[in-house]
Amino acid sequence: MTDSYYIECGWQSVNHVGEQLCGDSVNIVNVDEHSRVMVLADGLGSGVKANILSTLTAKMMSEMMAGNVRLTECVDTVISTLPVCRERGVAYSTFSIAQLYDDGLVRVFNFDNPKPFIIHDGMALMPEYETLEISGRKIDCCTFEAGENDCLFMMSDGTINAGAGEILNYGWQLPQIMEFMEGMYQPGISAKGLATILVDRCNILYNNAPGDDTTCACVRIRKPQHISLMVGPAASREDDGRMVSRFMAEDGKHIVCGGTTANVVARYLGKEVEAVTMEGDDSGIPPISRIEGMDMVTEGMITLHRVYEYARDWLGANRSYFDWNYRIDGASMLATELLENASDISFYVGCAVNPAHQEDDSLGVKLKVQLIDNLAETLRKMNKNVTISYF
Repeated sequence: MTDSYYIECGWQSVNHVGEQLCGDSVNIVNVDEHSRVMVLADGLGSGVKANILSTLTAKMMSEMMAGNVRLTECVDTVISTLPVCRERGVAYSTFSIAQLYDDGLVRVFNFDNPKPFIIHDGMALMPEYETLEISGRKIDCCTFEAGENDCLFMMSDGTINAGAGEILNYGWQLPQIMEFMEGMYQPGISAKGLATILVDRCNILYNNAPGDDTTCACVRIRKPQHISLMVGPAASREDDGRMVSRFMAEDGKHIVCGGTTANVVARYLGKEVEAVTMEGDDSGIPPISRIEGMDMVTEGMITLHRVYEYARDWLGANRSYFDWNYRIDGASMLATELLENASDISFYVGCAVNPAHQEDDSLGVKLKVQLIDNLAETLRKMNKNVTISYF
């Protein structure tokens, strides 16, 4: 068992009202199996120009820092490369950089964005920064050792401008943001979830018409969590035992999807499949079941398809987060495990034809395999380690 942490990164943005493109950009680079670099850049103004400025800055900064290029060279390169704004006569993009290591070491470099803060042991704190001057730019720097479930928050200035002149006189100041996130923080909420909570609050303060692009990029230092999911009995019944045996040999949580699959697992374990009644559930998702020794038992394709929809939304606007994250139906519970909790996921996919169907179900098998492949690829885009074994 490794002592290293899992570096979980997530971010969320809302665009300036009326703009198709966001003037903030986030880029994440996996340096190696032990470290990552995340950069949040905020381009001058909004719209297309700001998007170009921030995208170039985030991409160049993250790639160069991942390549161990010195910070002075990174700043000089970005300044000389950015296109100059014709109206203002400057090439300008703010940035926040986080160098992240799986032993908990975090380095932060911040130029003109609100100062990144941390939540340590459940308390919002401002790290101790020192200021460096590079190419005429003052850059705040800090280094600290993060512990389990500690979080780092990097933000564009759309956060501190939220509500200015409307709900709040002078915008949402950084101490207020820190106090709010300390109150909302729970150790089990993912980096993406925390970023979504903060940006959603900013959007509310803007009366759902943001006067500035608003982005939060969050890092959560956490222990790895392995989840194994079995769906469908094997194509050959003789392989069911081998499939369940490999599935059960995995460390971490075990989840079963599908009624026939549940019967196969229960028979192998010598247990019963028990029905579970959910009071007040009106989600349209089939009910869950229970097998002693399993962490979760859900229906199959309908549930998995809903989880896939949630996962696709998670990578984008994450609009459904405040729906499924507070529901108790099978799809919501499975989404919480896969999207919020898991760092490593192993799918065990059986390719048996569904005996409940009177005609050839080869199309159904193909659709199931395609759904699992699509879900796995979406989870990989969240930087989760995903493997699939077919039987």
